[in-house]
Amino acid sequence: MELAEVAKLFKTVKKRYPSFDASLESVNECHKYLRDFPYDVAVANVDQHIMTDKFPPTISDIRGRLGEQQDRQRSKDAAQEYFEQLDAWKASAAPPPPGLRGKIRDLLQR
Repeated sequence: MELAEVAKLFKTVKKRYPSFDASLESVNECHKYLRDFPYDVAVANVDQHIMTDKFPPTISDIRGRLGEQQDRQRSKDAAQEYFEQLDAWKASAAPPPPGLRGKIRDLLQR
C-alpha cells in the first residue's frame, strides 16, 4: 500500500471515528506496517470494522486475517483439484478383464 493510500484509508476512518488519529505523523508511522498489504483488502477490512465495532480500528484490524484467508483459499483450491482428479479417474476407470476375479480367487485358495 502506498503512503497516499494509507492517508486515504485513514481519512475514511476519521470520518466514522472522530477521535481517530489521522495526522501525517500517524500515517507515516502506520505506513511501515501497511506497505506490504493490498489496499483493496484493507478497505474491505475497514468497511467491515466500521459495520461491527464502535472503536476505531488498529493496524491488526486493518490488516485483518489475510493469512488465514489465504490458507482457507489454498485449502479450497487443493480440494477442488483433488475432486477434479477423482472425477478424471472415475471417467477413465474400466472394469477388470473377464475371468480375472476367478483367477485371483484360485490363487488365494492355494
